[in-house]
Amino acid sequence: MPETMDGPRVVCWELPPDPAIVAKARAMVGETLLSWDLPDLLDDVVLAVAELLANAITHGRPPVRLSMEAAGGELRVQVTDHGAEWPRRLDLGVEAVHGRGLAIVQALAQRMGVLPLADGPGKTVWAGWLLPPR
Repeated sequence: MPETMDGPRVVCWELPPDPAIVAKARAMVGETLLSWDLPDLLDDVVLAVAELLANAITHGRPPVRLSMEAAGGELRVQVTDHGAEWPRRLDLGVEAVHGRGLAIVQALAQRMGVLPLADGPGKTVWAGWLLPPR
């Protein structure tokens, strides 16, 4: 957890590829943000994490890892899975009930991206928010 209250803070969880874990992960992320004194980011980050995890569990392959880091003026969340399929935004009609996850994350985060895994198939999808000044 925290290195110091002003230094880098990092947490990482290996999660089972079960859709039921998304609710538990939302709670873990919320608790972590509160312990890091980042309540203003809570709603956006928790929703973004839920969307990224749901995508990794539904479309990716295990193992699934969720990590959060607050350092260098930015909070970054990352979800890693080992599926070969690359995430993509869909152009959906107003009646669609699925497929808006990446659009939601992009709307909530200040930055986001996808990185390939160096050691085989898979990717890390990340989202970042500027930390409020202390």
